[in-house]
Amino acid sequence: MKLLADVVVGAIAIEHIWIMILEMFLWTHPIGRRAFGQSLEAAQASQVLAANQGLYNGFLAAGLIWGLVSGDWSFKLFFAGCVLVAGVYGGMTAKRSILVVQALPALIAVLLLLTTH
Repeated sequence: MKLLADVVVGAIAIEHIWIMILEMFLWTHPIGRRAFGQSLEAAQASQVLAANQGLYNGFLAAGLIWGLVSGDWSFKLFFAGCVLVAGVYGGMTAKRSILVVQALPALIAVLLLLTTH
């Protein structure tokens, strides 16, 4: 179970690195606009906000990675919990699919982490 928990935490970290890249560096690029359903005009107008949001996603990934590298269960649980809260909030306020893409994997990670400690 611990290995499965670490695999899920690692997958979430990779996902958040990708989200960071999309938001910070590819927001106005066709790949970023397609991922977030943005027109070029909307993406250009919100580019600074998206980059800031991307930075936060990078911090989430860094915390998850630190938890994996250090083996610190509490770090993994804290940052997976942060991802879960962010995913629920994003799913309720921005786009419902965030509940599946972000919140559900985080919920699975939290449950796995709780069962392994």
